[in-house]
Amino acid sequence: MRDFLIVLQIIVSLLFVGAILIQTKGTGFGRSWGASSSFARRGIERLVFRATFVLGALFILLATALIVFY
Repeated sequence: MRDFLIVLQIIVSLLFVGAILIQTKGTGFGRSWGASSSFARRGIERLVFRATFVLGALFILLATALIVFY
């Protein structure tokens, strides 16, 4: 059980870092490539934004589970 949680936490942490690095600071994905400015998150940008929060929550839950099962 513990080994499974460790492997799962490593996978989640790599996805979490990737989701953070994909996000653009202060601009949307479309604006990065010259599209009109928009402050609303749409499409892939919204997906990455929500996935970052979900992956962060999973990381915290897995870390807590590892503390409990250790």
